Amino acid sequence: MSEILDRGLHEECGVFGVFGIKNAASLVYYGLHSLQHRGQEACGIVSYDGEFHRMKGLGLVTEVFNENNLSNLKGDNAIGHVRYSTAGGGGMENVQPLFFRHHTGDFALAHNGNIVNSKELKHYLEDRGSIFQSTSDTEILAHLIKKGHNEENRLPAISDALNMLEGAFAFLILTKDKLYVSRDKYGLRPLSIAKLDDGYVVSSETCAFEVIGAKYIRDILPGEIVVIDKNGINSFRYSQFQKHKMCAMEYIYFARPDSDIEGTNVHTFRKESGKLLYRQNPIDGDIVVGVPDSSLSAAIGYAEESGIAYEMGLIKNKYIGRTFIQPSQELREKGVRMKLSAVSSIVKDKRVILIDDSIVRGTTSKRIVKMLRDSGAKEVHVCIASPQITHPCFYGVDISTYDELISAHKSVEEVREMIGADSLVFLDEENLFKAAKRAELCTACFCGKYPTALYQSYKDANKDGKF
Repeated sequence: MSEILDRGLHEECGVFGVFGIKNAASLVYYGLHSLQHRGQEACGIVSYDGEFHRMKGLGLVTEVFNENNLSNLKGDNAIGHVRYSTAGGGGMENVQPLFFRHHTGDFALAHNGNIVNSKELKHYLEDRGSIFQSTSDTEILAHLIKKGHNEENRLPAISDALNMLEGAFAFLILTKDKLYVSRDKYGLRPLSIAKLDDGYVVSSETCAFEVIGAKYIRDILPGEIVVIDKNGINSFRYSQFQKHKMCAMEYIYFARPDSDIEGTNVHTFRKESGKLLYRQNPIDGDIVVGVPDSSLSAAIGYAEESGIAYEMGLIKNKYIGRTFIQPSQELREKGVRMKLSAVSSIVKDKRVILIDDSIVRGTTSKRIVKMLRDSGAKEVHVCIASPQITHPCFYGVDISTYDELISAHKSVEEVREMIGADSLVFLDEENLFKAAKRAELCTACFCGKYPTALYQSYKDANKDGKF
């Protein structure tokens, strides 16, 4: 998404695991690097070679890890995590993988997603003596497992624990001799498994397999636990309830375009959504411009379908680091232009059709429209390759209240006026499903129909009385 300084939508997290392959931590490093778009706040790796080795820190994968500390992460088995904080907030204590010591056997845990009944479960566990070391909802699973822990057969304890969780998750649990891999029963978060040499690799996205030369096998199914050990892989169902409610935003924004999610390539989906966006509401213009990077595929599709030339009217500077808060509005505007700039010679005197993937607060869309006008654009028509985001997400996306969503309070015409565009159109839900070529998706942030119960999360989001 194109929120530059005031990003209204953040990546979730990414998990990556390796079992039965030499120098597993080095492979996890490359895997996490491929998943860096899913979280830039912190990362970590835990490996095992007869004992557990841990390394984690705040920052990007290339900032936290180097040749020296990777060499200390010995073993053929390892799991890793890249993080953007959602439930529980930030801080080193919440950086994953989390590691736990227990008399029945130590284990490490990594999680992508969000547990919506975390507050209720935490109270339940604390009343029974559990003491939490972090504020992350991920730690809850560890305490639930430990209550029924048996080193020789952890599967029943893990299965029972997963059945107590409500929400979205992809879990990796590394013990001394096994890697447990699981997805939530609604299938809200992606998770896949691949083969490499004599071992196995697990990743939030398939793009990470390509980097290390692993061969994709299949997706982990909703409600499934896959157990990987020296004998290979075994599959178990922890829940007979099964839905395929993949988060629509994985296709629209989160995933890399070279990833395949449940049989659909992300670039192909986005390109098709751009074509459908034109068919839904054709606009007469001179050039089609996509907002880098996640909107470029949709822009290509819109241009192909319309016959209007696709141009690189906006350029993203990929070498800008973290943006510090600037002391004045003037400097903040300069900060935006450092990260994204218009190409005046391309957009001047043109009727620009601007393609973006979504609008959250609208502040950045307003800045981009103004930037194009300042660069000489005659008209700016904004086309969004997703429906309006009108409801909070409680499954690991950082939009948890109505207040931060412009479309929760304004009509399309009011949003258009606010961002200063000549016209504004959103892809409708029917075309979203057509682009994905599937009957089931989680579209709760567009329509408010949540696939799970929401517990305290719903009450917190509705403090303003909106339903």
